[in-house]
Amino acid sequence: MLIADFEHPFVYRSSFPRDIPEVDMVLGAGDLAGSYLEFVATKLPRPVLYVPGNHGNEKLIENGVSSDPGGVTNLHGKVLEVGGLVVAGWGGAPKYREKGEGQYTPLEAWHGFAKLAWQLRLRKLAGKRPLDILLTHAPPLGPHAGSDFAHRGCVEMTKFIAHFKPRLVVHGHIHEYEGRKLEYTTPEGTRVVNAYGYRVVELAPASEKTGSRVESETVNI
Repeated sequence: MLIADFEHPFVYRSSFPRDIPEVDMVLGAGDLAGSYLEFVATKLPRPVLYVPGNHGNEKLIENGVSSDPGGVTNLHGKVLEVGGLVVAGWGGAPKYREKGEGQYTPLEAWHGFAKLAWQLRLRKLAGKRPLDILLTHAPPLGPHAGSDFAHRGCVEMTKFIAHFKPRLVVHGHIHEYEGRKLEYTTPEGTRVVNAYGYRVVELAPASEKTGSRVESETVNI
């Protein structure tokens, strides 16, 4: 299940997860309150991975003390293999104002994606499976990038996607679709999905050695 930017009433209810397909993993694409992430993790006994957005609301504040939400994994700057899928994460958005959390300069994005690339190259040297999913907050360049400066696409992310060719990119940040489709496919074959609100998508696993698709099985995310 994909969630981002909005505490959807269909999810944030006492009867959740009734009336949704069974899912294998939850991916949070940013700007989600820590309490909401904890709620989803409590109601769904599945891996819950997230990246922070640009609003800095993932932390829990109690008696003036800040803490991370429980039962979930912050994937920012990391590459993890979870449930047979390799997932990399990069949170925040390209810098659009002088102050504020969850923003990065082009140089910071370059360093961040270089670190992710280093982790993936180490995996390749060890004979491990390649990248399946890139989880981000801001979108790459392309059809989902916003028309305003604060919601523009990330150049460094786009180069990373073109090089490593993940099978799925999940992002948030773009609230208004402006006539855009909810998802599209890049020329390299990467599926790009806007997770605003919530969605359930299927991803066919790939074989360990060849990376070819195994059409007989799917993972619900």
